[in-house]
Order: sequence, then C-alpha cells, then structure tokens
Amino acid sequence: MKNQKGQIDAILKNLKFNALTDVQNEVLEKRQESKNILLLSPTGSGKTLAFLLPLALSLDNKMSGVQSLILAPTRELALQISNVFKEMKTGFQSTVCYGGHSLQIEKNNLSVAPSVIIGTPGRITDHISRGNIELKHVQHLIIDEYDKCLELGFEEQLSYILGAMNNIQSTTLVSATELESIPAYFPFSQYETVNFLHQETQLNLTYWKLTVDKETETRQMASLLSSFKGEPTLVFCNFRETTEYLQEEMEKFAVESIVYHGGLEQEERERALIKFRNGSVSTLICTDLGSRGLDIPDIQNVVHFQYPQTRDAYVHRNGRTARMKSDGNIYLLIDKNATLPDYIDPPKNEVQLNNRIYAFESPWITLYFSAGKKDKINKIDLVGFLTQKGELKKEEIGLITVRDHSSYVAVSRKKVKETLNKIRI
Repeated sequence: MKNQKGQIDAILKNLKFNALTDVQNEVLEKRQESKNILLLSPTGSGKTLAFLLPLALSLDNKMSGVQSLILAPTRELALQISNVFKEMKTGFQSTVCYGGHSLQIEKNNLSVAPSVIIGTPGRITDHISRGNIELKHVQHLIIDEYDKCLELGFEEQLSYILGAMNNIQSTTLVSATELESIPAYFPFSQYETVNFLHQETQLNLTYWKLTVDKETETRQMASLLSSFKGEPTLVFCNFRETTEYLQEEMEKFAVESIVYHGGLEQEERERALIKFRNGSVSTLICTDLGSRGLDIPDIQNVVHFQYPQTRDAYVHRNGRTARMKSDGNIYLLIDKNATLPDYIDPPKNEVQLNNRIYAFESPWITLYFSAGKKDKINKIDLVGFLTQKGELKKEEIGLITVRDHSSYVAVSRKKVKETLNKIRI
C-alpha cells in the first residue's frame, strides 16, 4: 500500500489524535503478517481505530460494491464504529444498519452499495433475506465484541451471515474476554493474536469507597454526585427499575441525571447519550448496557451503586474511565453491614462527605430540531442559522449531532431563552 504513513497521519489529524496507541500499532504490524487477527482488548485501549485503520488502508478505490462488513452486538456500538469511520474521512462511503432504525432508509442507503457496511447481526440478516445486501464479493470481515454477540444469542445470525460470504480475504475478530474456542463456521483457521486484556492494570485509576447506611444512601449519593461539580460520571445499577428509582431520588435533591437502559425506546436511548456527550447532563445512570459501546473518552468517574455480577462486568464498567491515557476514579458504595464480592478488592481511599449537596447547573442545554441529514441539513447549516438568526457566538454553540430526521445542538444555558425567542418562526 503506497503512502501508508501519509494516510495514517491524515486519519490521525482528522480524528485529532497525536499518535497511535500500543494496541493500534501492534494490530497494524500483525496485519502485515497475517490475514486473520484475533484482537483481545479491554475498553479504553483504542480498539475501534485498531481495526478500522488497517481496514481503511486495505480498501480499494477502484473497486465497486461492498468491500467490508463490520458486525457489532448493539445499536450503540454499531453507531460508534460508524461515527469513527466517518470522522476518519477516508473517502469511502459507509452505511449503518440496526434495529429500531428505519428499514426503508437503510434500504435506500444500500441501493448504491457502500464500500463499508456496519450493523447488528439481526438487522444485517434481515437485509440479506430481503435481497438488500449482496455479500458474496466482500473481502474484509470484522466482528466487534464477539463475546457479547454470543452472550446476546446471535450465533445463528452470525452463521447465516458468514454463509453468505465466500470471498473473504481478511478477518478481524474482537473480544473483550478470552475465547475458549473459535466456532467451526468462522473462517479463522490460522490467525495472529493481539492480546491487551490485562491492560486494565495499567490504567491510571483511583479507587474510593463510600460507606453508606441504607436509610440515607440516596442522600449520600446525591452529595457524592454533586461534589463532582459537573464532571462526566457513569452510575451503574444492575436493574432498569433501579436506574429509574435512583434518578427519581436524585431529582428530589435537584441533582441532574439521565437514565440509560435497554428498556428505553431507541430514540430515548440516543437522546440520553447525546445529552450526556454534549454536557447538557453530566451524570448517566445506567445498567451494564453502558459498560460497552459508549465512545465517550472523557468520563471522569464511575460509581457502582450496585455491584456487578462478575469480575468481567466489573472490569468493563471501570474501563469506561481513564481512557486514552487519562486518569479516572472508581467509587463503590459499601454498606457497613455488607461484604464485597471476592473479585472486588476493598478500596484504600475513603470518601469523606459532609452531606452537603452542592448546587450545579450544566452550562449547556440541548435544543432539538426536527430536521436532519435526509432533509439536507448538516452541522454547517445549523451553526449558520444559530449565529445569524439566533445571534449566538460560535463559543456559545457546543456539540452538534445530526441524525436522519432530527438534530440536537448544545447551546449556552445563559443564552438559550434569548435564542429561542429569536429563532422562533
């Protein structure tokens, strides 16, 4: 591949990265030696770019049709991969397919075959059965979080999809846990392994314990969250009902938060992540759905309101912070009468709270617009509209997210009322 270094430098510049991580460098090296890669990597190690970068270098701009298929177990992870690929600005077209998204829009996007298709196994299977996707010429296959695909029961769909492919030149299988064996239906007889599963020991994490009483734990939680003063924070619960309960309790203490779990409609889940990413809400109360597939690099705190069921789940939760060589904090609520699971070491640092609940309001509020990509609206249009008609300065406009038929813009809280009055038609 000609000018490979130049391509890599351009991609890093587009992503605003200074250099490749260790896992990214090793996958690039192994790809030169083997067509098949088994990537064992925890969250926060840069694994998404680790498999997308060699793919981008392998795509052929002289070839028409679908060249690569990337499978992911959840909608959120598929969208994350899609967003990273688009931000790389490779010049190759991609489309993303997942349940809860308009099937017709996806069919339209697939009518002119993109170079890269990213999707969940269930939705990709659906498109194949309808004749919307032709995979027999696909050369590159990537399955992200393969262990999670099995956990969610996608083995039959994976076997069906792989049966529709007969021209695979390279494969990348990504897992966050050790695999006992590679399934027979997977075209993976000889492969190179890149193993970074023990990287969590190198993360710059500080562990804290907060001793709580059951009668006052929600007030103590409110005091803890408010003490973060807007630092991006994930609070993990084991059950959907618990996330809803905890958010209601935080509202009583005027501590802003938003819930995120599998029981929400897709639009609600996307809206929750948008508000969390753009800083409109600094605390996301979630189930273990939030332990994977969230591309939010600057999470400062992870709080375990309830302990996870397994060590792997504990590691995945903690891996949401201290990403890309930054630092992070892990907090465990410990009832004085309870014992920790065997896989959790008691933290040495103890949080000292005075039970004061600090007033904090996010500097941003999210504005919703009922138009998006399919309505020929882009980020530049929205910035132009808000600076001209809304008379906002560019620094008063935060993160912009454009979906198919909707858009979300973070706007300075101080200016939002004045802006709304000016842009009303």
